[in-house]
Amino acid sequence: MWKVGLVGTGFWSEKHLLAWQRIPNVQIAALCNRSKEKMLQRAKAFGVAEEACFERLEEMLDQADIDIVDIVTGPETHLEFVQKAAAAGKHMMCQKPFARSMAEAKQMVEFARKAGVRLMVTENWRWLEPFQMIKQVLNSGELGKLQTARYTHSDYYTMRMKPGQALPQPFFRDMPHLIFYEMGAHWFDTWRFLFGHPSRLYAETRRISPYIVGEDSGVVILGYDQFYGTLDMSWATRRKLRGPLEPTVQASNLESLLIEGDSASLRYDITGKITLIDHNGMERVVAETTALDHEESHYRLQTHFIQCLDTGDEFQTSGEDNLRTLELIFATYESAAEHKAVMLDAYRE
Repeated sequence: MWKVGLVGTGFWSEKHLLAWQRIPNVQIAALCNRSKEKMLQRAKAFGVAEEACFERLEEMLDQADIDIVDIVTGPETHLEFVQKAAAAGKHMMCQKPFARSMAEAKQMVEFARKAGVRLMVTENWRWLEPFQMIKQVLNSGELGKLQTARYTHSDYYTMRMKPGQALPQPFFRDMPHLIFYEMGAHWFDTWRFLFGHPSRLYAETRRISPYIVGEDSGVVILGYDQFYGTLDMSWATRRKLRGPLEPTVQASNLESLLIEGDSASLRYDITGKITLIDHNGMERVVAETTALDHEESHYRLQTHFIQCLDTGDEFQTSGEDNLRTLELIFATYESAAEHKAVMLDAYRE
């Protein structure tokens, strides 16, 4: 039985807890959060005893009978929490974005290595239904040699973040790096899952909403030897709006992807439909509909984590692997600031 202690019982923790609850041979054994009221609400919902709830990580590590620490807090806490959990001999899942810098990320990887514990970054986007299906198509070879890919994300989100407006994650307003750090962790990891790691990158970013500090729009070009792709991402665009907006302000995450190969093309629409198109323009539907099924993605991800602990297999998104995702994130800001292409080398300083 793998016993899990979760730290950070905020907005996204419910999806982690629902997944742990479904996985055989796993028990939610402890919770930790600085806000006791919120923690006790989660404890009641998931059958965790009040005496197994702690307001400080050190207390949970010292007093709770756990094997795994699931870190569901902001990146400003990760270095400290990973260091303490590793020193206590606990395996870890750590929420994305993994770190505030490459230096911090490398430190955390080294903490886990020296302690002899396992560390995986909680990257759920690649585990969403459409991207799992698209990966299967790519693996089949039906598209032939890849030529281009265009990934688009549309939302009218930051333009609605007026002061006083309730938000699920209000700290977004004050983040100096926003869309390509907070969501870029997902996009770049998923891109690498589908296409591998690029050799160069060029980016342009903009802050459009007056209600935020960081950027909320941008385009990134990713170059390979004989293939290129673009990410056209915005939280401040009306291009996919269809009718009145809901009064509640939250992310919509309207995504599409077009992959061109020399044998066929793949189109993933914001409706969730995935289609293959041949040389004659004939279409074959791979899936009539798919969903950004976040709860199921966490079940797939966390099942993978437990299976790898059981077998010793490598995590898809190990701490070490995530260094390459972070490289793309920080290179995006470097390129946008200096208006130049950045040549990418794994684990660069």
